[in-house]
Amino acid sequence: MRVLITGGGGQVGRELVRTAPPDAEVCALNRGELDISDETAVRARVKEFAPALIINAAAYTAVDRAETERDLAWQVNAIAPRLLAEAAAGRGNCRLIHISSDYVFSGVKSQPFTTDDEPSPINEYGRSKLGGERAVMHSLGAGALIVRSSWVYSAHDRNFLHTMLRLMREGRSVRVVADQIGTPTSAASLATALWAFAVRPGLSGLYHWTDAGVASWYDFAVSIADQALLADLIPVRIEVTPIATADYPTAARRPACSLLDKRPTVAALGAGPEHWARSLKATLLSIPPMPGP
Repeated sequence: MRVLITGGGGQVGRELVRTAPPDAEVCALNRGELDISDETAVRARVKEFAPALIINAAAYTAVDRAETERDLAWQVNAIAPRLLAEAAAGRGNCRLIHISSDYVFSGVKSQPFTTDDEPSPINEYGRSKLGGERAVMHSLGAGALIVRSSWVYSAHDRNFLHTMLRLMREGRSVRVVADQIGTPTSAASLATALWAFAVRPGLSGLYHWTDAGVASWYDFAVSIADQALLADLIPVRIEVTPIATADYPTAARRPACSLLDKRPTVAALGAGPEHWARSLKATLLSIPPMPGP
């Protein structure tokens, strides 16, 4: 199976390359190797490599900056997925797996959002991701598979985990929002799920995948502090203080609850995810410890 991965230098792209099945012939391209908003370049690459599957792991993820960088967010998150979908459709036998976000939902629901729930994003990032979903479905129809995930992090790249580790290594106490609820998801877990979708060509449509369990950003930060100390990634246990969203104003509004219902995905794949705390521990153990004195 020939698989073209866009966003190959990002946290999910790197995990997709690392966990690729032995029989997958992978071409992973980073932003410098393929501008996915360039229609001519996209069509040329797809024609040259002739993939049976494209996994779009490229995304604009700067949630707050998207409020002022709207054009860039839409170019990467909506226009580029449409171009990839059109290029896949032009091949006739090429599938596309596109990664989307829990932020397509408003967060006003107290139960996990299902794929039947109507999206209603409350920030520009979420609107651009929803635009990408709709463009992919319109362009590719039954050849498209969209996987929404949430709070993705890894041992690489800039993300919440790395921000917390940096602050904790500096010996600074941290204040973290405790009234936004979701599920932290390791990029490794998401990549494993994407490959499970990849080897099931009969699956298409919209699915949700995250790690198991429920957490606030505060819960996530407390677990990082505890596990990072055990993994020798920080010198001392750092205090984490819970705060309200109102105490930490940001340019973009965040959903208060963005839990995703994964039950149809678990049934389709025949396997469920690890609990987010176990995935976090595994990710932290993959990071080299701090040098000794």
